[in-house]
Amino acid sequence: METLKLIGESMPLLLRGAVMTIELALLSLLIATALGLLFGMLRVSPNKYLQSIAKAYVSIIRGTPLYVQIIFFYFGLFPILFGRATSPIQAGIFVLSLHAGAYLVEIFRTGIESIDRGQMEAGRALGFNLGQTMRHIILPQAVRRMIPAFVNQFIISIKDTSLLATIGIMELTYSAQNIYAVNFRAFEFLAAVGVLYWLLINVLTQISNWIERRLVEI
Repeated sequence: METLKLIGESMPLLLRGAVMTIELALLSLLIATALGLLFGMLRVSPNKYLQSIAKAYVSIIRGTPLYVQIIFFYFGLFPILFGRATSPIQAGIFVLSLHAGAYLVEIFRTGIESIDRGQMEAGRALGFNLGQTMRHIILPQAVRRMIPAFVNQFIISIKDTSLLATIGIMELTYSAQNIYAVNFRAFEFLAAVGVLYWLLINVLTQISNWIERRLVEI
């Protein structure tokens, strides 16, 4: 009972951390989507140099741990570039966006390549240039197929936010660390954090499953 009372008293702080976790994941995924689309288009470009740029981005980001990227940018690169420490939240969103974007590149690439080549030829026959064909014919169909993958990436980004505790962002994990640093009840509060993450991810998983069923029915 004492443990439940303690967790209940600390729940407002944990919930604020959960809200911060969702906000960080949402903002980073929005930016990552733009990055994914940009580099995804480069990946399917007929220009080999543009393809190489996109491949290098994907290879470097996906080939290094997110934890290392957070430390590298926040403690290493940003102070050199700006001459001072940057906001942890700004740095966190930047790194999460860069990381998720590398995975969305491949989601966009596979989504675009899943559309029959005849669709591209049909667009060109209608007088559309490459950009117009992509915008009006290919991408609308590809995005519909990619929605479940987007939701899955959002779930991954929510879990990835826990690593931002490294730079002091008051997301869910760091909120719990601050609490049990005072009362030394690490097991109880880490278990509570695990439950909150599970609830968030389970809700998003159900949403993803619902979207997939709807897309099959259409």
